[in-house]
Amino acid sequence: MSKVKAAVFASGTGSNFVAMMNCKELACEIVLLVCDKPGASVIEKAKYFGVQTFVLNPKAFNDKREYETEVLRAVREVGAEWIFLAGYMRLIGHTLLNAYEEKILNIHPSLLPSFPGKDAIGQALAAGAEITGVTVHYIDEGMDTGPIIAQKQVKVLPEDTEETLKYRIQKAEHVLYPEVINQVVRKERLWPVE
Repeated sequence: MSKVKAAVFASGTGSNFVAMMNCKELACEIVLLVCDKPGASVIEKAKYFGVQTFVLNPKAFNDKREYETEVLRAVREVGAEWIFLAGYMRLIGHTLLNAYEEKILNIHPSLLPSFPGKDAIGQALAAGAEITGVTVHYIDEGMDTGPIIAQKQVKVLPEDTEETLKYRIQKAEHVLYPEVINQVVRKERLWPVE
């Protein structure tokens, strides 16, 4: 039986993309990487794994709708039923939200609703948080505001720097995200936690 197909959207190094690709029991097949940053190192990683890439600069388009229409065409062309955001640094707009309602997941390096947006790790350190973590959630129009599916705590150590905390958060992400993807794709976990 063929697996459900999915696309990963990423803007940076692609550590979560690699974790998905290395997960032998992933319940779906990653068939496309969408990247909005030409030159991002995730592109080479996708080529290494033999995953088709779709790289385009949003600045080349008149507006978000035009950009997302092109992205949507590419995602539909490969038959992807799910979209997983993995360090994708753009808010998703109506075009993709309407086409993939409750089929777009994101992973964020904090225990949402704490520390949304960019530099969540830096925000946690600056706030003196004793515990932070990772959150997998459905996407909506807001910045990290979609319904939460799962979270995993990561303790902030007194000697932590941004690099050491980031390392432990990424380790947690690389375990949690594939687990949640499997639960959601297999319909074992349909609803977000309250």
